[in-house]
Amino acid sequence: MISFREMKEKNYIPPRPMILMMVKGAISLTKVLLFNFRTLKKTRYKATYIRPERRYELPRYQPWMKCYARNEKYLRETLYVKPCAKEIVALANELGAGEKDDYEFARDAFEFVKRNLFLEFVEMDDAVSTLKRGSGTCLHMLNLYVALCRAAGIKARYKLYALSMIDAWYNALVAVDPLMKKWYDAMGFFTLHGEAEVYIDGKWYAADVAPTPERQAAAGIPITKFGEDSIGVWTYALPGSILHLESLPYGIGSSLKLLLKIAPGTVATINNSILRQIEEGRRIIEEAGGEKAYDEMVRRKKKKPVVELKEREGLVFKYDEN
Repeated sequence: MISFREMKEKNYIPPRPMILMMVKGAISLTKVLLFNFRTLKKTRYKATYIRPERRYELPRYQPWMKCYARNEKYLRETLYVKPCAKEIVALANELGAGEKDDYEFARDAFEFVKRNLFLEFVEMDDAVSTLKRGSGTCLHMLNLYVALCRAAGIKARYKLYALSMIDAWYNALVAVDPLMKKWYDAMGFFTLHGEAEVYIDGKWYAADVAPTPERQAAAGIPITKFGEDSIGVWTYALPGSILHLESLPYGIGSSLKLLLKIAPGTVATINNSILRQIEEGRRIIEEAGGEKAYDEMVRRKKKKPVVELKEREGLVFKYDEN
């Protein structure tokens, strides 16, 4: 049984700012559900969602495959992350663990997760479950990426913050459902977002694996690369909300779990909207002549992020082309 000291050392116990965010999210959601019972009743089962097939085949584990994780901070097993699980080790070895240098492996693992896993709102589970399913929230994808890097002997941690969305994603993830819209608007931000950071040659590199190229194209934003911080490109972190942690803490995803149980139709509506967003982004990339052509075109516009306070909508992150 894990000791309280170890829980604290590994960041299993949420820091105070995160506790406040989680409590605020849970209270806001509870209020929205209680004061919108009629809407909840109408929308609870209004939509169904069919998960697309996984985009990749799972590599087969072989006894000779090595796990390079160690019992050291940022390299060890933590909550939701078992870097030496056979499924993780098999994929890490397929991606070149032990053969490629750290930067090359971390970049290639980033590309695998970013391109092959798609966003889906599901209950929090571990990296192995995420790998087998092929989808999850940004936090699920972070777990998988962190597990792969630690399996390759590369230090990896979480960078979490309260997120205010760009308009295109607000419309795709929030405005599509009345309950979700009321919840987000009541808070003014999306409860939690995150990216990973990996330590290579004395430097931490950012790795936001959550947005696929298609979803970024649908939003009209650059296709972010390994080492590129999403803050200032397509996200806005509320001041004072950024946290660096070795592990996701206990209680993470509790609000989403509540939403999944009480309002499954809301979650299904959002997940279906994500699939439409992916298809739209695929079309945009094709019309632009491919990912490289699209990305170069968008970056030439030199869009600058601005935050705008809208009446009854909290903080909404927008882009200004000027």
